[in-house]
Amino acid sequence: MALNFEELTKEDLNELTRRLRINNAVLLADPESMAWRFAKKIQDYIYKKHRVSLPLTEFRIKKFGAGEFEPKIEGNVRKKDVYFIHDSTKDPSFWTIEICLAENAAKLASAESVTLVLPDMNWSRQDRKEQPHVPISAKKIADIISPGADRIITMDPHSEKIQGFYPESVPLDLLKSFPTVAKHIKLQGSIPRENLVIAATDGGDVERASEYSQALGLDGPIAIIYKERDIITKKIKAMHFIGDVQGKDVLLIDDLTDSGGTNISAGKLAKEHGARRIYSYTTHGLFTKGTEELTNFFDKILTSNTHCYDSLGEVEIIDVSPVFAEAIYRAQVGESISSLFNLENNNH
Repeated sequence: MALNFEELTKEDLNELTRRLRINNAVLLADPESMAWRFAKKIQDYIYKKHRVSLPLTEFRIKKFGAGEFEPKIEGNVRKKDVYFIHDSTKDPSFWTIEICLAENAAKLASAESVTLVLPDMNWSRQDRKEQPHVPISAKKIADIISPGADRIITMDPHSEKIQGFYPESVPLDLLKSFPTVAKHIKLQGSIPRENLVIAATDGGDVERASEYSQALGLDGPIAIIYKERDIITKKIKAMHFIGDVQGKDVLLIDDLTDSGGTNISAGKLAKEHGARRIYSYTTHGLFTKGTEELTNFFDKILTSNTHCYDSLGEVEIIDVSPVFAEAIYRAQVGESISSLFNLENNNH
């Protein structure tokens, strides 16, 4: 049946435009990687929420004995908007090269655009030059991966200033986990909010901690743990606590946990200042030395699944794939992504 555009309302045309745009999107992920389950969750969310069935195309990796590898897109992406959902648990060097080859493969296959969906932006901690003869690695990685990308979507990087490392032609969407975490805590009740204080584990995390505090509806001020580092080695030589936590429960907020030693030191410092129970939330839980020591110390540990955990012992996993799914949908149809993180929309 022919469509009479003269009879369509403005709302009809807007909806038609959205449908045409979203139907041009393709999800891409390595089926042998941890990112495949994350990509499936994104696909399922978009179907359930927006009734759109996006194709999930395989990005196959063929490895050679000498260490090189050959990636291949197992599907048609010609004139499509490709969303490459990458595995942040991979070795950072392999992660970087795989991004470059995925971009090139998609462009050579005549993709209309390539968006990198990077749950955890590797290298982002190295965002400044604090001593001679070292690179600004986050900036150099931006130089390497941005030429082949049209957009990048990631979550809770170490510092939001890495946006300045990317050209204006490559928008960097920085998603935030605090609305999802606050909703989880409110619904699950595993961390009582009465008498709770949010603590920033670094001076640069003050704004992040304030967002969590407001989203959770907490009345009191946040606490701050200031790390004093050796000027040469950059190792922490002292930690200082700012704030009143006497007789209160403390939730430590951090963007990334590596071995967890710093988290435990911060928790001990909070206890020295009178805190009762100590909880920890980190967006990117690497847990490179396991979780036993952490779970023995903290009353509760939470992390997101940007590193694709479905379960991790006693650690409570919060699924943030819906945030990425909604961001992909909105990026594709031209709707606001930043409005997802307005505090007035999340503080309820």
